[in-house]
Amino acid sequence: MKRAIFPGTFDPFTIGHYNLVMRGLDIFDEIIIGIGVNLSKKTLFDAGKRIDIIRQAFSNEPRVRVMTYDSLTVDFAASVEAKYILRGLRTVSDFEYEHTIANANRQLNGLETVVLFTETEYSFISSTVVRDLIAYGKDITPYLPPHVKL
Repeated sequence: MKRAIFPGTFDPFTIGHYNLVMRGLDIFDEIIIGIGVNLSKKTLFDAGKRIDIIRQAFSNEPRVRVMTYDSLTVDFAASVEAKYILRGLRTVSDFEYEHTIANANRQLNGLETVVLFTETEYSFISSTVVRDLIAYGKDITPYLPPHVKL
């Protein structure tokens, strides 16, 4: 079985994240969305709410699971027996960061990173942008996965 993890903070999980996971299901048999928990990082939504958002998005997709973890990503991958990391790229600066992390992950435990380029219509969407829109009372519905209610 080809199992991948899709790690991140996902504060909140956006339509861009959703699109990457759905496209990733064409490559992998199962994707585990790993919500990294970092108590020193201030988030808008607690881990329970982020899990709820992701479960709403994938309620009809049994090949997607969501879990939290508070360890190195490579250790989380090992704990769920995943051999791959799924990542998305929006910009050149994303590439530089992801390339460095991918090399480290491969050196640490042979974990391979599979990168998908963000589709053009989602390339400007980030969790930061969505949080900013929330802070200013704007409608974020177009930036959330289908069927998700905050």
